[in-house]
Amino acid sequence: MGITKGLPEGFNPLNYDVIVVGAGFAGAVCARRLAEACGDKVAIIERRDHIAGNAYDCLDDAGVLIHKYGPHIYHTHSERVHEYLSRFTEWTDYNHKVLANIHGTLMPVPFNHQSLKLAFGDEKGERLYQKLVAAFGEDKKVPIMELREKNDPELAEVADYVYENVFLHYTMKQWGKTPDQIDPSVMGRVPVFVGDDDRYFPKAPHQGMPAVSYTDLFEHMLDHDLISVFLDVDARDLLSLGDGHVNVCGQPYGGEVIYTGALDELFGFDLGALPYRTVDMVFETLDEDQFQPVGTVNYTVSENFTRITEFKNMTGQVVPGKTTILREYSRTYLPGVGETPYYVINEPQNIELYKRYKARVEDILNFHVVGRLAEYRYYDMDGVTASALELSDDLISNH
Repeated sequence: MGITKGLPEGFNPLNYDVIVVGAGFAGAVCARRLAEACGDKVAIIERRDHIAGNAYDCLDDAGVLIHKYGPHIYHTHSERVHEYLSRFTEWTDYNHKVLANIHGTLMPVPFNHQSLKLAFGDEKGERLYQKLVAAFGEDKKVPIMELREKNDPELAEVADYVYENVFLHYTMKQWGKTPDQIDPSVMGRVPVFVGDDDRYFPKAPHQGMPAVSYTDLFEHMLDHDLISVFLDVDARDLLSLGDGHVNVCGQPYGGEVIYTGALDELFGFDLGALPYRTVDMVFETLDEDQFQPVGTVNYTVSENFTRITEFKNMTGQVVPGKTTILREYSRTYLPGVGETPYYVINEPQNIELYKRYKARVEDILNFHVVGRLAEYRYYDMDGVTASALELSDDLISNH
């Protein structure tokens, strides 16, 4: 693997069989598979000054390993994804747990047996739990809508408590919506977990953290003689699309182009900008060993930030006397000014706008879009890896 800042003098795209835009999961997986399976020479063009996309992690000034773009917790049900990524890293056995700070009391979320007793007291909480077990069985996630359908005042009380204290205010902060703007069907799907398992991903057979770091995982994935990575390069300065073909650096390009960036940016927002939520990430290093008992605490009824993450609780890193926390402040994304678009706003008019952008590239045979931004959809890390594996399957079979 060669990593270069900027394009070298005399860079010629025709020397490469594949050009990948973006060095996150989508781009890196496709690049590695095509280099290995097809012997393709691959150039990765990355706008940022680092690889690994939003999964990028690094040591801060205190020596604490932080996730620059917010907490990334690996979990998957896919054997194929796990087998593939495990080629490039070993994993810790970390199981993510999240607490909600509800009026100063820390309760597990999803809301479970322990949460009931913390919210309603031991005696009433246990009685409510036994009602839930009788109605739904144990080890089940039950949407609060189903609790209300039982026509039991106490189960309705649980539903109302979870809605008000776990979901409503947190959602208003996360998405910038008033209660009347929140889809009732979404509210109804908020779950109560009938059981004691307080892991955030209780059903995922594979979960943990890279044994070294996410950046280390990417360094191993991109470590191939046929892969070259060029950082600090904006692909929009190199690519132009038209008449069914791709121009790169002003000349027709006949190889494969795998694009993982935002399509509205690529076209200069000429149909309008696709809406997102962004997050202001505020890191703070504290002179103490531990700030909170778990990796993430959601502030569901108070504060103007959504959550606090403490990275040492997730990575298991030992840094005596120092810890770094992250507060996240969600707000509207401003396009074209260098902000990071984090969360797709999955509303019909936005999906229709995306489809109009997508239609512009569908007739370009060697231009492929994959990934969170390029597909305008929310992905966990395993989901975007699976999507990249599927695309590269197609490209390999048609090689």
